[in-house]
Amino acid sequence: MTAVADESARVTAAAEETVQPPRGGFRRRLAKVPVDVWFEPLVIIVIGVGFVIWYQRTTFTETESASMSWPALRSTILDHIELTLVATVIVVCIAIPLGIALTRPSLKWLNPIAINIANIGQAAPAIGLLVLFTFWLGTGFNTAVVGLVVYAVLPILQNTIVGLRQVDQRTVEAARGIGLSGVRTLFQVELPLAVPVILNGVRTALVILVGTATLSTFIGATSLGTLITTGITLFLPKLLVAGAVLVALLAMTIDWLGRLVELAATPRGVS
Repeated sequence: MTAVADESARVTAAAEETVQPPRGGFRRRLAKVPVDVWFEPLVIIVIGVGFVIWYQRTTFTETESASMSWPALRSTILDHIELTLVATVIVVCIAIPLGIALTRPSLKWLNPIAINIANIGQAAPAIGLLVLFTFWLGTGFNTAVVGLVVYAVLPILQNTIVGLRQVDQRTVEAARGIGLSGVRTLFQVELPLAVPVILNGVRTALVILVGTATLSTFIGATSLGTLITTGITLFLPKLLVAGAVLVALLAMTIDWLGRLVELAATPRGVS
C-alpha cells in the first residue's frame, strides 16, 4: 500500500509540474520580442504626453491660435494622414505588382530600366518634383499625391525584387515538382518567404512619405507642413515646434504599426 501511495504521489506531482508554467516563462517570451516592438511605443508615449502637457499649458497668441486650436489642429493632422495613406496605397498597388513582374524570367531584362527610372524620382529633390508636377497638373491635393508616389516608389519596388530573388530556387523547384502551377508557387511559396523584405520596404516608404508630405504645403495641399512654414515665415517658434513634433510622432507611430504588421505577416521560421 505504501509503494502504491508513493507512486500515486509521484504521478500527481509530475502532473502538477506539467500543468504549471515554468518559472520565468513570461521573461523568456518577452526576451523573444524584438526590442523595437516595445521600446518604440514607449518613446512615442513619452513624447506624446510631453506634447499634450506643453499644449495645454502654453498660451498662444491670436495668430497662433488660428492654427493651434484643437479643431484646426485636428483637421491639419487628418489631412496629413489622408495625403500619406492615399499616396501609400497607390505606391503599393504600383510597386509590388511591378516588382513581381520584373522577377519573372520573361521580364528580367527590364530590371535595370525600371530601377533607373525609379531612381530618378528618389534622386531628385522632393520639392523640385512637386514644383515640376505643379506646372503640369496645377496645385492641390492630387498633384501632391502624384509627386509623393513618384518619390516613394523605389524602396518598395527594390525590396520586392530583392525579397523574391533571395527565395531559394530549390524551394521553388520543389514546389513546381509537386505539381504547383507558377501562380500558386508565387502566392504560396515565394511571396510568403519574401514578406519580411517587402514589408520593410513599405515601412521605409511610409516614413519617407510622412516626412515628405510636409512639403505639399508649398503647392496648396494642407498638411502639418503648414504649421512649420507658417512658423518660419512669421517667426512663430511654437508653431514650428508643434509641427515638427507632430510629424515625428506620426512617423514613429506609422513605423511601429508597420513593424507589427510585418511581424504578424511573417511566416513562422522566417526572420
